Amino acid sequence: MDIEELRGNAMSRRSALKKGALTAFLLSQAALFEQLVVAPARPAAAAVAFSDIQFNLGAFINAAQILNDGAGNVTVQFGPVFTLFLPAKLNRTPTKTDQLTLNNALLTVEAEYPASPSGVLIGSVSYGVPYFSRLPQSLVTAHMPHRLNDTTKPVLEEAFPMPTDVVGGFVGGPNAPIPGITKDRFNVNVVIESNDVLFQFRSDSMTNLSDVVLWLNGSNSLNGKSVTSPNFSGLFAFQPTRTQFVQPGLPRKMADQGGFEFAPRINPDSPMTMGFTDQQVNASGPPQIVTFVGNSSAKLTDANPGDYFDNGSIAHFSHVIEDLYQFYATPGQDSRHSDGEPFTERCQYMFRSNQLGTSNGIPTAGNTDQFTNGGGPAHINNVFQGTNDAMLSAQDSAGLFTPSNQSQSATFTGEHRFGHISALQRVSRAADGTPLHIRNDGPGLDGMDVPAFQLFPGQGTVAAGSPQFKLQFLVFVPTADFFARMRTVTAAQDLQKQFLSGSTDDNGLERFITATRRQNFLVPPRRHRAFPLLELT
Repeated sequence: MDIEELRGNAMSRRSALKKGALTAFLLSQAALFEQLVVAPARPAAAAVAFSDIQFNLGAFINAAQILNDGAGNVTVQFGPVFTLFLPAKLNRTPTKTDQLTLNNALLTVEAEYPASPSGVLIGSVSYGVPYFSRLPQSLVTAHMPHRLNDTTKPVLEEAFPMPTDVVGGFVGGPNAPIPGITKDRFNVNVVIESNDVLFQFRSDSMTNLSDVVLWLNGSNSLNGKSVTSPNFSGLFAFQPTRTQFVQPGLPRKMADQGGFEFAPRINPDSPMTMGFTDQQVNASGPPQIVTFVGNSSAKLTDANPGDYFDNGSIAHFSHVIEDLYQFYATPGQDSRHSDGEPFTERCQYMFRSNQLGTSNGIPTAGNTDQFTNGGGPAHINNVFQGTNDAMLSAQDSAGLFTPSNQSQSATFTGEHRFGHISALQRVSRAADGTPLHIRNDGPGLDGMDVPAFQLFPGQGTVAAGSPQFKLQFLVFVPTADFFARMRTVTAAQDLQKQFLSGSTDDNGLERFITATRRQNFLVPPRRHRAFPLLELT
């Protein structure tokens, strides 16, 4: 569908006209994305019942597939191309009537659109601390699960700045273990948001997602039919939407379309802006492991089957600006990092420098031309080498990694360093090696929170609010505390201080990313997805 068809469909709705700014924004996004996306070939799915775990949508999407572009077979699974996040604040405490209205609205979306990527999938409806603060605290306390590692603490706790977030203008704040560090371009203070609700809608069609959001906002039209919009009686103050897109090759197309200087260096096969596939099947756990009741591999809360929130989970939601100018810099392009970032460096930043079974410690050395089209493969396996892997490579006690020196304590070029994945794996897995998280992250492209910045030292300034690539990040975990611990060890400030003399250059991805917004949410079981606990008040 082209922009004129989109405009004709939406702008003919009298009530949608009253939402002009929202309509125009969604239409412009839909038009841009629809012309660049390749319609996925998806087999017809058999009719299946929804899981009580809201985000357990595996039965509705393609089975896993194997990809190989030079670094070996990698098993991946791609969900719907687009995810639209709709945060909302409440103008008042909802009533039981509001609960019924919201429940009926969600069921109406599912009745009018097929439950498939070609239609619309409601990925999750989640609730933040501000929502639960509106309810009687005795009721919340009676039903909220608690952490097993500290039974005085609930599973839902508000997010807070992580160690490499910018606070007061400095990475980690003025009292950081490694003080005085700033981000090269996007030195933006992190904000802890205060939304009551987060809606997550998924589809291969941005047109469909836009249609749902406009219907919730009063368009009275859904999937081409006259369908009365829900009467929320002024309950919701919907916040700006955030769009995520995941499809092999789409980030490169977006970069080419936008004329970004680094566009030719993005791998044209990658679904992620940093050039590496992030949808490996073995990098996420099974849905049950991240619920409050857990599974045979891990259980982190005191919840039991049959409890009100048993199949619930925690979602951490953040908005991250990616410094791709720095990530894809060529030699001599940036005086602060004059060597540039060839594929071998980018691969180490993402994965590791001490991978057993390789000839030099990195998963693959890439092409002779280390920059054009990414400089190497996009599809690389997520390997787990134990929880102490990052520490061993940071320590680098065995020097240079060679075919005859296959040691986790040795690294490519014999330098003290570690990768994003190896640092994450310090706490991200259960005792049997199963991941304790499910990532639903992907690229975005917008101007939210973007400051004015220089492309490179001495070059012109880019205006504030310019569209830049983002990581729209959502991850499902068993407790908010678990995410905080996982993100803290990924930042690895302890290893950076102890083994890297405080230098940021060889610490994973931390200097290339800036989280500007964070918030934690509780994802209730599907049976309680409409204003949980309200029926008990």
